[in-house]
Amino acid sequence: MRITDLLKKQGIALGASPKDKAEAINQLVALHDKCGNLSDAAAYKEGILKREEMGTTAIGMEVAIPHAKSEAVKAPALTAITVPSGVNYDAPDGADCKLIFMIAATLDGDVHLEVLARLMQMLMHEDFTAKLKAAKSPEEFLKIIDDQEAAQFPEEAAAPAKPAKSGYRVLAVTACPTGIAHTYMAAEALAKAGDEMGITIKVETNGSGGAKNVLTAEEIANCDGIIIAADKSVETARFDGKPLISTKVADGIHKPQELINRIVNGEAKVFHSDKKAEASSSDEGESFGRKLYKHLMNGVSHMLPFVVAGGIFIAIAFLIDSFAGVPQDENFGVGTPVSAWFKNIGGIAFGFMLPILAGFIAQSIADRPGLLVGFVGGALAANGCTFAAPGGDGTSISGFLGALLAGFIAGWLMKMVMKACENFPKALEGIKPVLIYPLVGLGVVGVMMCAVNPIMGLINTGMQNGIAEMAKNPGLIVPVCALLAGMMAIDMGGPFNKAAYVTASGLLASGVVGKNEAPFLIMAAVMIGGMVPPIAIALSTTIFRNRWSEEERKNGPVNFVMGFSFITEGAIPYAAGHPLQVIPSCVIGSACAGALSALFGCTLMAPHGGIFVLPTIGSPLLYFLALIIGSVVGMLMLAVLMKKRK
Repeated sequence: MRITDLLKKQGIALGASPKDKAEAINQLVALHDKCGNLSDAAAYKEGILKREEMGTTAIGMEVAIPHAKSEAVKAPALTAITVPSGVNYDAPDGADCKLIFMIAATLDGDVHLEVLARLMQMLMHEDFTAKLKAAKSPEEFLKIIDDQEAAQFPEEAAAPAKPAKSGYRVLAVTACPTGIAHTYMAAEALAKAGDEMGITIKVETNGSGGAKNVLTAEEIANCDGIIIAADKSVETARFDGKPLISTKVADGIHKPQELINRIVNGEAKVFHSDKKAEASSSDEGESFGRKLYKHLMNGVSHMLPFVVAGGIFIAIAFLIDSFAGVPQDENFGVGTPVSAWFKNIGGIAFGFMLPILAGFIAQSIADRPGLLVGFVGGALAANGCTFAAPGGDGTSISGFLGALLAGFIAGWLMKMVMKACENFPKALEGIKPVLIYPLVGLGVVGVMMCAVNPIMGLINTGMQNGIAEMAKNPGLIVPVCALLAGMMAIDMGGPFNKAAYVTASGLLASGVVGKNEAPFLIMAAVMIGGMVPPIAIALSTTIFRNRWSEEERKNGPVNFVMGFSFITEGAIPYAAGHPLQVIPSCVIGSACAGALSALFGCTLMAPHGGIFVLPTIGSPLLYFLALIIGSVVGMLMLAVLMKKRK
């Protein structure tokens, strides 16, 4: 093992001036922490001090090599400082130390002894130590070590070296359900960590605009391993035979160095693709709840473009009829030729919502064979098909809940069918995906949905009737709006946030218009609940600057743009850094805004867009007032909960 494999340029401090031994140790430990070598700097330092109690690690000749094995060390590493004026390190020859290396070793193995032995041999050469003390840059410091190792251990240089790999050491894929904020935040965090650690990394982003910076076959073949930080399914068959880590997108944002170290240190398991279920084969070891969430988010992420685009077209139709004076009855939205065009086109896009949702949930579970059963199951749920009425029954429409059930159950049933077909003769392999799977899957999902639609239809009808009653009673609609708006701020893009948003957009998709404005009131409350957290953060970092670090203050104003664009995820870095202060403040601020929006009678006909869909908002001035009040409430709570910084 070469010294420069363990020593990064970020772990070298030239021209340091510690006043004593304790301060020198603190500086070296801090360098390890800066390089991401430690999980607990205090625990590692305790190990260093215990070793020093046994006897000084100064070796004379103005050199010291403190070292310790500790469970707080992520991977074996070195740091180094030069002290031109010298520091008293209790050296046996009485000389002050001017060159200090610190070894961090893991509990397994004796890497620290190997490194210590090699350093001792090299440091016996006075010209070598003199060059290190006089080095002007970390790059020069590393080159001096490299040259000395090559000269002193020529047998290593003469040994046949492994062919150098071209490309990137680590590859990554990031993806979140909406493909907006989390995807790119995780990509940026991983890329930044790679730069700091001196490790080449390339990140593919599976965002709302499609995959960008796509990994090539050559890059995959030459890399040390792959990190998948995603909350939806991504295509994994291309990574067959490579070390792979599959984790949630939040870990890509908050634990990038830890993930990269696991790849570099060979801690990732080799991934083997199951071609019968490629999409789900990389989630081994994940909890059942985590798998459920990933499957659901795969459906939601594919559904959102249909909801947003179709919903805005329908909202435009409502606007045109409002300006034209069309009565708000069953013809509202199609009262003029232009509005009818927008309404029908938007309705067709919206009509794909349930089949898309169920189809991609099932596809996430059973890969391509699941796509058919999911699509058909979602369509059967939307039409209310039963054994008595195969063409559809309006009283048995199971809607959003039925589509969820269709996606999950049909996907798992299809996976069972695929398992049962594994022992078929090889001669039938070619017809399984084009005949057997589709035929059996269609029969299975048809029987299943015709059986459950009447039951789910009763539940769905009951929910719609309940919404209709809430619309007549402001005392009920306001608490519901406050609850859903508050949920938008609990995890800012996570399960609670998505549950509230999907509930609101599902109600909006029911097409209830006229005097029943409950779906529009709820949609308005949910969007305002998602806008408050980033705006509250932006206000707090602007007005109460002494509560935040310099970097947090610098990035704060960006959240104004994200908040007004209905991108809740802008507040995530602040919530991650101060969860006990930020999350309660944002939840209460969002709930206040949602309640005020409902009290003011503000409606929203579009499912997304923030201020960019202002024309579709009923009572826009009052809606803006509710947004400002909710954001100010969140800001004031932050001012109370966050401690002032010195």
